Amino acid sequence: MDQTHIASHLSHITLLFDEPLSNYTYTKTGGPADVLLFPKTATEVKEIVDYCKQEAINWLCLGNSSNLIVKDGGIDGFVIMLTKMKEIHTHGTQITAEAGAKLIDTTYAALQQHLTGLEFACGIPGSIGGAAYMNAGAYGGELVDVFDSCDVILANGDIMTLTKDDLDFSYRYSNLQIMKAIVLSVTFNLAHGDYDAIKEKMDELTFLRESKQPLEYPSCGSVFKRPEGHYTGQLIQEAELQGLIWGGAQVSEKHAGFIVNINKATATDYIELIAHIQEVIAKKFDVALETEVRIIGRDKN
Repeated sequence: MDQTHIASHLSHITLLFDEPLSNYTYTKTGGPADVLLFPKTATEVKEIVDYCKQEAINWLCLGNSSNLIVKDGGIDGFVIMLTKMKEIHTHGTQITAEAGAKLIDTTYAALQQHLTGLEFACGIPGSIGGAAYMNAGAYGGELVDVFDSCDVILANGDIMTLTKDDLDFSYRYSNLQIMKAIVLSVTFNLAHGDYDAIKEKMDELTFLRESKQPLEYPSCGSVFKRPEGHYTGQLIQEAELQGLIWGGAQVSEKHAGFIVNINKATATDYIELIAHIQEVIAKKFDVALETEVRIIGRDKN
């Protein structure tokens, strides 16, 4: 990969070569990106995608990297990180947030405008784009409940608007997971509400999150999807896996559905521990645990 050619053609876009992704992931693990780029506008995203198409370079888009494990070998090609695209605008009872905006920040923007509907998301640490990608949810709510539309850029460089019907939302899923597309912004349909009532609900959910989740350690959030008819944390507890240490990673003693980085864990520690948990739960309870966390990248040589 010709770094000089890349730097000269995309000189106005912030980019880093061979940058460790452990500096950006919530687990504090992950190998280097060949090229890590931080576009500030949809136009810059399109320039990057067009350049990759022209030069036959692989690209991958990341949001806030909160529900993500990047393997220790890193990621080849371009990694596009949208954290600089974080503007949030309100128009009537709709809120439009750029893909790199934090979901938490968007819920508080809604609160300031006395808009209700996003309270469930006030503790979800992901980005708007990532939340749409996986239909993020918590405490009985999901993104689909308030989703109106999103603007995306396709691999061929075309920009289009997708509606709720286009994305086939289900539990922790949207069609974005099978599309080669980058979310640029998302628009939500909310409703007028009472400020104090909205804030009271958000404060209640924030308290629940802080009291139950191991926020004092790096983690990738909830590791597994909830299997039908079961609670993941309860299964892990009953299998006597809570507190298990694997390299530098540990099944959280505070919440068994989380794996935390307690001592310079590697992505391999995380991946091996996840596989071990899945194997034990399958043998003990005949339940197949499916990961909610997204695992990407190349193995370390």
